[in-house]
Amino acid sequence: MGVFDFVQKNVSQMMIARPDHLKHLIVYKHPDQNFPMYSQLTIDSDECAVFFKDGRVVGVLPPGRHTMHTQNIPFLGSIINQFTGGNVFISEIFFVKTTPVRSIPFGGPAGEIVDPGTGLQVPIRIFGEFSVVVTDPVRFIVGYSGQAAAGDNDQILQWVKGKFINSVGTVLCELAEAESKSILSVINNKERLAQAFVTRAPALNDIGIRITEMGKIDPNIPEEHMVELRAAVKELADAQREVRKKQIAIAGAAADAQANQFALDQKFGQDARYVNQLAGGNFGAYAAGQAMIGAGAGMAAHGMGDGLAGAGVGMGVGVGMGNMMAGQFQQGGQQGQPPPPPASISPGGVLVTCGACQFKQAAGKFCSNCGTGLPQAPKNCTGCGTLLVAGAKFCANCGTKS
Repeated sequence: MGVFDFVQKNVSQMMIARPDHLKHLIVYKHPDQNFPMYSQLTIDSDECAVFFKDGRVVGVLPPGRHTMHTQNIPFLGSIINQFTGGNVFISEIFFVKTTPVRSIPFGGPAGEIVDPGTGLQVPIRIFGEFSVVVTDPVRFIVGYSGQAAAGDNDQILQWVKGKFINSVGTVLCELAEAESKSILSVINNKERLAQAFVTRAPALNDIGIRITEMGKIDPNIPEEHMVELRAAVKELADAQREVRKKQIAIAGAAADAQANQFALDQKFGQDARYVNQLAGGNFGAYAAGQAMIGAGAGMAAHGMGDGLAGAGVGMGVGVGMGNMMAGQFQQGGQQGQPPPPPASISPGGVLVTCGACQFKQAAGKFCSNCGTGLPQAPKNCTGCGTLLVAGAKFCANCGTKS
C-alpha cells in the first residue's frame, strides 16, 4: 500500500509486520517502501528490522512494537519524504531472523590445499550438516543483497553453504599448522575439526553468520591422493624419528660429559685439599707420589710379585719412588736457588756453622761457601789442659806455648 492509497482512503496509520505464513524465512523484505507517520511496526522476538535507503543502512530496530515517529526513533528523520509535508517515510525494511537455523545439509569439493606437513597439494571434499545463526543483520543484508531474491530460503541457504565451503580449506590448514600435524591427521579427528568450524569459519564470519553446531561431518581426500599423502607422511615420520634418535644421543653424550666433568671437579677439589693440608702445598710432590703409587699398583696387577705379597712389594716400590720424586719436585720448585755445596767435615768430626749462610763446615778461619770469617773453636792447653783464651799464644796457667 503506497502513500496515495493512504490519502485516497484517508488512512492515518498503517500496520507494518511480517505475515504469519512467512515467519519461517531467514530474510523477509516488506513489499511497501512508503510508511505514514505514526505507523505501528511490530517486530517478533526472534528477529530484527533493518532500514535501508539509497543502498545504505539508516538504522536497526530490536524486537517489540514501535510507533513510526521521529520523536521515538531519531534515525527516521533521514528517510522523511518532504514532498508529502513530512508525513511519509520512504525506506526498505528487511526483517532478519536472529535465531539459529538448524540441520542444514551441505557437501561437495572444497578446492585444493597444500598440506603443511608434507608440502603436497591435495583436493578436499566435505559433507555433513550444520546449524547457523545471523549475528550481524546489517552485514548479512549487505553481503546478501543482490545474491538472491529476498524471501527465498533455498537461495539464501545455498549462498551460506557456498560461503562455508570456501572456509573449509582455510580452517583445515590453520588447524594443521597450529597442531603441527598433517591434513591427514586433522580430517581423521572429526570432533576437533567440528569445534574448529564452530570457533571460526572466515567466509561466514565475513557476512555476519556464525555456526552454532556441527552435525555429522565427513571430510575426505580422493583415494589416489590419499595413498600419496600417506606415503609422504610415513617418510616424514621416519625422518623425524631419526632426528629424535640423534638428539637423544647428543643429549646423552652431553649428560655423560657433564657427569665426568663433575667427577673431575670433585677429584680436583679433594686433591687440592689434600695438598694444602697434608703435603704442605707442594702439588708436585703429591702428583709424583700419586704417579709412583699408581706405577706400583700396575706392577702388582701385571704379575710382578706373588699374590698379596707381590702387591705389597709393588705398592712399596711405588711409594718409595714417589718419595724420591717428591724430593726432586720439591727441590725443582725452588727455581733460581742453586743447591748448597756438600758440608765439609773435618777429620775430628767437628763442624762449624757459618753465621752468614748457615753452611756447616770444618773449622777454619773463613767460610768455604760465602767467605765470611768463621768463629774459632775453643782450645785447651796441651800442658795443663786449661781452656785457652781466644787468640792467646801462651797458656796463662802454665806458660806452655799454644
